[in-house]
Amino acid sequence: MKASGSRRAVRMGDQIMREIGTLLVEEAADPRLQFVTLSGVRMNSNLRIAEIFYTVSGDDEHRREVQAGLEKATGFLRSRLGRILKLQYTPELRFQFDEFLEDVVYGKSHPKD
Repeated sequence: MKASGSRRAVRMGDQIMREIGTLLVEEAADPRLQFVTLSGVRMNSNLRIAEIFYTVSGDDEHRREVQAGLEKATGFLRSRLGRILKLQYTPELRFQFDEFLEDVVYGKSHPKD
């Protein structure tokens, strides 16, 4: 994915991160999604894809469960996001574990799945 550095993409990414964070806290019913922390959003150049970075404590098995929960909730999150932000086109949401933040903060490195 070719990331966009435009001000519009940055602003949209910030809005998406704020709203997805609120939705996860207030409306997501899946217990796997508790204690997920969003660390950033990167938009592609045409603003059609939002890559959402997250962290969560726990072992690799717990990370896989959280990833599965996020993927399952993607449709719900995307539809709610479209209604909240009133966008002409709601971007596709892709969730990615934030390996960089994990390495920097905890000095850990996880093997790629």
